[in-house]
Amino acid sequence: MSVDQRSIDEALLAYAGAWNTPDAAERRELLDIGMADDCSYTDPAYEVRGREELVEHIGRSLRGEAYDGLGAGARIPFSSGVDQHHGMFRFTWVLIDPEEQVLLEGMDFVELAADGRIQSITGFFGPFPPIPESWPEHLVWRGR
Repeated sequence: MSVDQRSIDEALLAYAGAWNTPDAAERRELLDIGMADDCSYTDPAYEVRGREELVEHIGRSLRGEAYDGLGAGARIPFSSGVDQHHGMFRFTWVLIDPEEQVLLEGMDFVELAADGRIQSITGFFGPFPPIPESWPEHLVWRGR
């Protein structure tokens, strides 16, 4: 099935909306739009399988019961556009507190299901690590 840009935007915006929705029923409706039935979500701290588990995981985050309480009272907007190819996507986001202070930055990698909803998300937190000093100089660029 060919997936059009509207369905991609709809899926990604519904997913992002779910991370910013404290009401579980509304969050479930958004994830029904954006996520495949057997979706997966993985980040450095958690691995979640299925939409219902994701509904609960996001709720715990928004209540401050996950991620050492960082999500309590915070919101998670996009901080970049979406880069895509071959059914794979990436974008960046920020976790910001009510005073608009950035608490955490991250990047998500997304794979779509055939129906245009999100099949899997793999998230990374923070900036890239530095290049190890032990790596051969001819194989790295250190931005001299």
